[in-house]
Amino acid sequence: MAEWLSLTEVVSRDGLATRPVAWRHAAMVCRPQFLADVAAWHAAFSGLSGLRVALYFDDPYEFASALFGAWHAGKEVFLPGDAQRGTTERLLRQVDACAGALPGAMQCTPAALGAPVAQLSASLDLARAKLVVYTSGSSGEPQAIHKTLAQLDAEVRTLQTAFGERIDAQGSPLVYATVSHQHIYGLLFCTLWPLAAGRPFAANRLAYPEQMAATLGSRASVLVSSPAHLKRLPATLDWAAARVGLRGIFSSGGPLPPESAQDALTLMGHSPMEVYGSSETGGIAWRQRALHGDRWNPLPGIDWRVEEELLSVRSAHLPDTAWWQTSDRAAAVGEGGFVLLGRNDRIVKVEEKRVSLTALEAALMSREDVAEARALMLATPSGPKLAAVVVPSDAGWNFLRTHGKRAFNKGLRHRLLDDVERVALPRRFRYVRTLPVNLQGKSTEVLLAALFKPTLPPLQWLARGDARALAVLQVSADLAVFDGHFPDALVLPGVAQLDWAIELSRECYCLPARFLRADAVKFQRPILPPARLELELLWNAAAGQLSFQYRMGSDVCSSGCVVFGEPA
Repeated sequence: MAEWLSLTEVVSRDGLATRPVAWRHAAMVCRPQFLADVAAWHAAFSGLSGLRVALYFDDPYEFASALFGAWHAGKEVFLPGDAQRGTTERLLRQVDACAGALPGAMQCTPAALGAPVAQLSASLDLARAKLVVYTSGSSGEPQAIHKTLAQLDAEVRTLQTAFGERIDAQGSPLVYATVSHQHIYGLLFCTLWPLAAGRPFAANRLAYPEQMAATLGSRASVLVSSPAHLKRLPATLDWAAARVGLRGIFSSGGPLPPESAQDALTLMGHSPMEVYGSSETGGIAWRQRALHGDRWNPLPGIDWRVEEELLSVRSAHLPDTAWWQTSDRAAAVGEGGFVLLGRNDRIVKVEEKRVSLTALEAALMSREDVAEARALMLATPSGPKLAAVVVPSDAGWNFLRTHGKRAFNKGLRHRLLDDVERVALPRRFRYVRTLPVNLQGKSTEVLLAALFKPTLPPLQWLARGDARALAVLQVSADLAVFDGHFPDALVLPGVAQLDWAIELSRECYCLPARFLRADAVKFQRPILPPARLELELLWNAAAGQLSFQYRMGSDVCSSGCVVFGEPA
């Protein structure tokens, strides 16, 4: 087992030249190079007058170098969970500078091996080194959580006490992750804990099951995953190598279904070690389904109690010694553990009545035609409305294919009346194969709400003849096609223009099913919302050709020809 380092001395401790840090570009990066890269970032941050810096990096090694460089330069570090436009707009108003994949990010030249590190010889101060992380947004707007290095150092010591011996007994394994270090779970398990324990982490994230099966057996390894990834492990892949190389699997961010835990045990040879906690509280408890079932066991040093069904905790992971009341309902069970009974804070007002989104989700998932469901309040022009994103079961998909969405909506609402009041019935539904998740495997309200954004603009048909049609489109910025295109100036994507022309043409003409090619497509003028567009469609049925032209007043914005054919 490698020598343990406090987070205060990850950079300042002398020696340890052969200590591994990260597996990157098919080579091991050891401590001397890491110290040189930290020193380079330290120099860059030291030139800033402000104290608050934001970091967003895809590469966990670059992130770790910048994080410790910023801390040693006396900066408070802000970690956004993503780099979406809305996130960065809010974030950049709170900080003095940023680095990584953020607008206006400062630059740092990678350090050459042997760069001076004498200025980093002083240890970090547990109270003065600070970090701001954000909640996932799964139950609302992401909230900023302020942490001191003392809290983070206490948490990695807790993790080492609880799990270190079982994963390090035969030497330090390589840490692979499906989650991002930009959130507290990935930050602790994939960056800070490995650095303290001398356990190298892989710079490449495993996004797909195929990558897991092919990679995890290459050497002794640990997998840090989200429930979303572990719920989708195909039995058709060859997991034999992973079963040999894996020392353990961690899962956090939400409860792992029992069947998914069993799949991981069957395919990869390990029952995942689930860790329960939150951005505010840090880690609270853990379990392995194969050993503990539903029971959560408190992590070392965690005090807990249940008052009026609500779980409260006290630990060094919190900013002070006071009890912290969570929003989770719980009940004590034998052997010093507890079971969770659901959230208590997902209450919304609908027509002056209190509605539990958690209870609504439970009612939806009790139906045999629903596999998963998430409820949310959706902002609409006419006011907030209850909505639900549903993953149908096989029986549900069969019903949808046979009877259609309207009949499925009606049936769900009718059966829900057995459990909820009429006012609590969802007004809008979306049916998906899988719930949308972020890099932490969380289905945030932002991701769920995006499913309800309109994909087509409001339109008025001015003419619909046998070979020619003319429509007026009112293009507004709230259309889904503008998401991320572009962050600083919205532009209607060319592929959306092509898609709209084809989809609207199918309302007028019997187009063949097979797309062959697009000819003579020209985009002559950018279309910026809001815009009033005229779309002219010309259909040549004999040739299978659809010509389109978008106009804004007398100006032609784009045009082209799409050729169709019968199925091969």
